[in-house]
Amino acid sequence: MDRILTVAVAGCGSRGQDTYSKILQKMPDRAKIVAAADLSPEKLDGMRRLTGIREEDCYASAEEMLKQEKLADVMLICTPDQCHYSQAKAALLRGYDLLLEKPISPTAQECRELSDLALKLGRKVAVCHVLRYTVFYQKIKELLEDGAIGEPVSIQAVEQVGYWHQAHSFVRGNWRNESLSSCMILQKCCHDMDILLWLTGKHCEKVSSFGSLQLFRQENAPEGSAERCLDCRAAENCPYNAKKFYLDAFRRSGDAWPQNVVAFEPTEEKLLAALRDGPYGRCVYRCDNDVVDHQVVNLALEGGTTVSFTMTAFTAHGGRRIRIGGTHGEILGDTADNTIRVMRFGREDEVIDVTKLTDDFSGHGGGDARLVDEFVRYLRGEIGMSRTMTSIDRSVESHLAALAAEESRKAGGKVICLR
Repeated sequence: MDRILTVAVAGCGSRGQDTYSKILQKMPDRAKIVAAADLSPEKLDGMRRLTGIREEDCYASAEEMLKQEKLADVMLICTPDQCHYSQAKAALLRGYDLLLEKPISPTAQECRELSDLALKLGRKVAVCHVLRYTVFYQKIKELLEDGAIGEPVSIQAVEQVGYWHQAHSFVRGNWRNESLSSCMILQKCCHDMDILLWLTGKHCEKVSSFGSLQLFRQENAPEGSAERCLDCRAAENCPYNAKKFYLDAFRRSGDAWPQNVVAFEPTEEKLLAALRDGPYGRCVYRCDNDVVDHQVVNLALEGGTTVSFTMTAFTAHGGRRIRIGGTHGEILGDTADNTIRVMRFGREDEVIDVTKLTDDFSGHGGGDARLVDEFVRYLRGEIGMSRTMTSIDRSVESHLAALAAEESRKAGGKVICLR
């Protein structure tokens, strides 16, 4: 494709505008945003100013935009979880290729339906499993494919959500309640299910899981606490104090995530108003959240490989850790310090400094930018389907594993068979 790829964006929030659109703006010779939709006039105006699209190409909802004749080559679906299925289906039928935020859908049936529809219509759909595109995980994949530790047999992986991220996104924020979004292990950790299956190159046969919402409940509220942090007598000693989270952090770092989620293009006045009246000013023990704050998942993969995965809010810092035990050695990886240690049995350890492999660690360790770049090149015909590409047919299995884990958790750890 010699011409510039045209893009329509559904959802102009943290992912649609602040991440993907800003990345696309850096490749004007290859892609151009020509239309956008959002329920928020303020965010839509921000998108117009960022991209230069005309006012008549700004729509008050994704549904309104999808009523129009096809406006672009590809559509980015970056709306809330519950909207993905209906909007992606409409976009496929309208003729768009898609970059689809995860999860595909909160239900297994809808995930399969969208994958089947994309295949039937011949549409290209990539799901935003950004971890695959990071140099960190690509290096581990390379080591495994080269046989550095033999055949993977036993894997332990940890998703360190972080106490502050849990409070922001999964207690006060958009993903706090399963009925409004999806279950925690799907919305947050289908990334991890995908990366574990991709690294091993194996299918999942059985799943079991345990977990609960343990801390962020009203009965755990400290004495003297209030409905809102600004009114709370216990706020000074609370690590979840929203004033410290957002207002004090804004004074240090300015317009950055997550302050720009609480208030679009934040100022002190906007943030104070949001903390007084909006969801992010609420006491973390008095919200309408119901998703878990910790969960363990056991995966039995084909060929006998076993995986133990832990998602936990109870960490001081975020990041992921992975240990892969193979027949000839062991790999330890930590995204927090960007190191990969390769321990071949009977030989000296090799420590790989991932920071020497790339200078781009923006957005999910550089994964956001590489995802968009690879998808644009794929749609323009500059590359074929790569080993990394998270096409929807490949992505579905990660969703099925996550949904099976949630089914198991709710059934007290019952083993769920997938194959």
